[in-house]
Amino acid sequence: MKKVAIVMGSASDLPVVEKAITTLRDYGVPSEVHVYSAHRTPLEARDFALNARKNGFGVIIAAAGMAAHLAGAIAANTTLPVIGIPCKSASLDGMDALLSTVMMPPGIPVATVGINGAQNAALLAVEILSVEDESLAAKLSASRAAAAEKVLQSDREITEKFNN
Repeated sequence: MKKVAIVMGSASDLPVVEKAITTLRDYGVPSEVHVYSAHRTPLEARDFALNARKNGFGVIIAAAGMAAHLAGAIAANTTLPVIGIPCKSASLDGMDALLSTVMMPPGIPVATVGINGAQNAALLAVEILSVEDESLAAKLSASRAAAAEKVLQSDREITEKFNN
């Protein structure tokens, strides 16, 4: 199975990124976590992206706040799917990061989840890998069925309480 790389622009992004790490572990997807900055360590970030496919990665998740150029800098140096997580910051509630991550030029796509959307980033990575891995596809289907049953159980409880 291919690995998922999780790269964050700063160690301060770890509380957000931990949800992606946990979700990938729950699905049994191997991952590696790194800190590379698009601005402070651009050569290291570039080297990581250039070698990601050769190093066994199938998807890269890049999390950053504020200017949030990390996902784009990674995507510019690989043809692997890159998923950006814009991280909420004190100054614009993450809107700056969201716009910096989602507004990529033609030819360098970055899939972007919502602000602090690490769990969805991990699930999207699992979905991408599941194209070639039936066991992951089955785990995703089971998870969705369990989530649907939870909602239906809530509906039964609410209906019984208020509609009699």
